[in-house]
Amino acid sequence: MPPPTTRRSLVGRPEATSHAAIEQAAFALFAERGFDGTTLDDIAASVGVSRRTLFRYYRSKNDIPWGQFARTLDSFRQILRELPQEQPVAEVVQQGMLAFNEFDEDADPPHRERMRLLLETPALQAHSVLRYAEWRAVIAEYVAERRGLAPTDAVPETVSQVCLALALSAYVLWLREPGPTLDERLRQALSDLRAYLGE
Repeated sequence: MPPPTTRRSLVGRPEATSHAAIEQAAFALFAERGFDGTTLDDIAASVGVSRRTLFRYYRSKNDIPWGQFARTLDSFRQILRELPQEQPVAEVVQQGMLAFNEFDEDADPPHRERMRLLLETPALQAHSVLRYAEWRAVIAEYVAERRGLAPTDAVPETVSQVCLALALSAYVLWLREPGPTLDERLRQALSDLRAYLGE
């Protein structure tokens, strides 16, 4: 699940053509016209750039809600490796997932708005499967490394699938029901992970 993208300029380019500026413009249009009712030309015009320039930042409209996802995956890998490796695998994965899903309350677009769009927009579901697979691969690779296995072996693969299911269920409940925070939802969902790994 992607964390909010911070607003920062890219070297040599004006702020108007940053990833953050594109996302902010796109989410404003999605809120006004719906995801399906917004075109790349609409987004480019709102930002004040050409369609060609927009493609330098995002390969498709479906990529925009995910933000700079490749960077977030690199951060996730780093988080897992920087946690104390003497801890059980399940503990590291759980803490890593919690850290990965921390977000800035002042993020623009808001994290809740981003996740609602990703989880509740039918047109994004097929694209999301590809992103989920990339996210799962980070966990599978880490578990495999710790257990001396291949990422495609049963335990790493199963752990990655279970973690995704738990995270998605936590997000669905967080979006649907007021009350517990996302962190609380995630902690509750992940509480049985150690039992599965026998740690």
